[in-house]
Amino acid sequence: MDEDADGDRVFKALASPVRRRMLDALKTSTRTTGELCALFPELDRTTVLQHLRVLEQAELVTGRRLGRERHLSLAPLPIKRIHDRWISGYMAAAVDLLDELDRGQE
Repeated sequence: MDEDADGDRVFKALASPVRRRMLDALKTSTRTTGELCALFPELDRTTVLQHLRVLEQAELVTGRRLGRERHLSLAPLPIKRIHDRWISGYMAAAVDLLDELDRGQE
């Protein structure tokens, strides 16, 4: 799979506040689909499942069946890839800039 396409799917998934809230819920523990639906009473089950599909396509969430239940877990590797490629580089540049500003005031 193309690295840029993977990143695009992750950024698309993270663009939605609802999907970010779902990831926050899964960060604390594995949840069944029903439990996740209950955390979002403002959404119908179909809408929750549509959001989950986007998260799964971005490989941010994995699911496994246990009997009739589907257990969902956070898959942090795509977020780490985004961090490694984008955030850490910008963070280093920001720290360097702040260091330059601090030295300029001396």
